[in-house]
Amino acid sequence: MVCLYTLFIGIALIASAVLVWATGGDWRAVLPALINGSIAKPGRWGQTLTEAAPLLLVALGAIVATRMNLVNIGQEGQLLIGAASAAMIATRGSGIFILIFSILIGALGGAIWSSVAAVLKYWRKVPEVVSTLLMVFIATQLTGFLLTKKSLLLDRSADRPNKTQTSGQLAANTRLPYIHIFGNDISIAVPISVCIALIVVFLLNRTIWGFKLDMVGMNARVAQRFGVSERSAGIIALAIGGALAGLAGSFMFTSGTANYRYTPGFANNVGWEGLLVALVSRNQPLVAVVIALVFAGLRTGSSFLASTGIQREIVDVVRALLVLALLLPPAYVFLRGNLHRDKNRGGK
Repeated sequence: MVCLYTLFIGIALIASAVLVWATGGDWRAVLPALINGSIAKPGRWGQTLTEAAPLLLVALGAIVATRMNLVNIGQEGQLLIGAASAAMIATRGSGIFILIFSILIGALGGAIWSSVAAVLKYWRKVPEVVSTLLMVFIATQLTGFLLTKKSLLLDRSADRPNKTQTSGQLAANTRLPYIHIFGNDISIAVPISVCIALIVVFLLNRTIWGFKLDMVGMNARVAQRFGVSERSAGIIALAIGGALAGLAGSFMFTSGTANYRYTPGFANNVGWEGLLVALVSRNQPLVAVVIALVFAGLRTGSSFLASTGIQREIVDVVRALLVLALLLPPAYVFLRGNLHRDKNRGGK
């Protein structure tokens, strides 16, 4: 796998350099800019770690659902609902208790939003892959409406800069603290997210609940005969996935995303990229910790790449090529394994 990753990333970097050169940019600046923007320059690796926290939480939620063969791809919407729910509470008070309460409300908001898809699946037979995806668009429109003058939930006219469409700004004493180390500022959300990853590992691999998820995922009928309810397990799994995505949104809002304001486009594709983290890590929570760092490095590094004068559209293509390079090795291994199994069955 290491050789495959090295090969595909190398191909992606070469393709990126050629693309930058063909569009009049300095192809030699691609790799140094990515490295400087993610880890090398002062303060950058702290920013990368902070960016990795919500990606990891979203990935953990996707992993929990996948353990029982549920496909939750609505993390972007669940994250938006979580962030908006936290903003509604946090911008109307101040202090540590309001901060903690708003974060919990954000997780609850994400859980409720994903539970709607669970209800549709088990009572109306609507595939969760469809309902969770469609609910992303509903969440986008709903949270956008909350920022308009017609809604009093997020609109704080007296506190909006230049009357723009944003929520009020979070009070200074209602923000997640940062850890200052070696010239870097790291949000406290980072160690919390790693602890949650360890808890997820324990729950999935060392508890009866995790065993039940695996049983339902492998064969729902057999699980039913042993008294394991597919409906209950599925609702809980989807709710946990939504709660972790909502928690990611809460952490983003209280850690300073968009200058401690809820704005349109707040999620910034974190939900989608967190899903990719789960796919690349092959649904292994501890591996997802490392992959989340890699994806976060691409996010922070690409901002430096844009500062070198390369067109923003080209920067997005370069980033997409590198993400594709991370996705291809596990896809190749998966397809190769399936072909090998089919060949063995044919031989028998």
